Amino acid sequence: MLTGTHFYNHTLKKSVSVFGTVFNNLRVVKHGGVEERVPISYGPRDKFLARLAQTSRQDNHVAIKVPRMAFEITDLTYDTTTSLNKMNVIPFLGSDATNRDVLKQSVPYTLGMELNIISKTQDEALQIIEQILPTFTPEYTVAIKDMHGPGTSCDVPIVLNSVNVQHDYEGDFETRQNIVYTLSFTMKIRFYGTVNPKPVIQSVTADLYGATLSEDASDPIGRAQVDLGSENDTSEDFTTNTTYGFDE
Repeated sequence: MLTGTHFYNHTLKKSVSVFGTVFNNLRVVKHGGVEERVPISYGPRDKFLARLAQTSRQDNHVAIKVPRMAFEITDLTYDTTTSLNKMNVIPFLGSDATNRDVLKQSVPYTLGMELNIISKTQDEALQIIEQILPTFTPEYTVAIKDMHGPGTSCDVPIVLNSVNVQHDYEGDFETRQNIVYTLSFTMKIRFYGTVNPKPVIQSVTADLYGATLSEDASDPIGRAQVDLGSENDTSEDFTTNTTYGFDE
């Protein structure tokens, strides 16, 4: 039930940022032996293809720099294969010895991502492709911090599903050709709710019975009283007091 309590765990933001970081250090060697880093940014490929089709307003001889890469979210679907019991909880240390923070079971989703490689020459596009494909077999796992709550680290697999190529070469001799390689990926992520404080059980009373119990053995022969905590306790350093017998 939606409670109206605001929370924002940055799950999608972190996932998209990590996906882009995986590909932000690819390089190509151009004619003449000059090595250049391939720029990457978030956005649909149609946006960059439209900019390639028109010249810059400041300089009619300058267009968008290629090769370059663009990535974007394509879909987000519920993952039924990794669903867990929704009654499970994850405990965390609280602010003091009397409380613990509790996080309810996460909800699994599959995040679809698309990476587009835009180039004007086949050689430069193939250089980028051959730097990517050996890494994915067909998945590559990265660790993302604070995905399962504060102070945690979660392994997120990035799975390569398919590679498609589009070569726009039709037109006159003055028309600029575009070579686009499209790589489809999926990321296995989990969404979490808000962290709720939960009091810690500080006092336990246990009645002790004889070694052999019968139907009429209703009276305990002893009692154990366990008390947790004192005024100087912390969440990492606390005391326990155990008392045996009955209080008269």
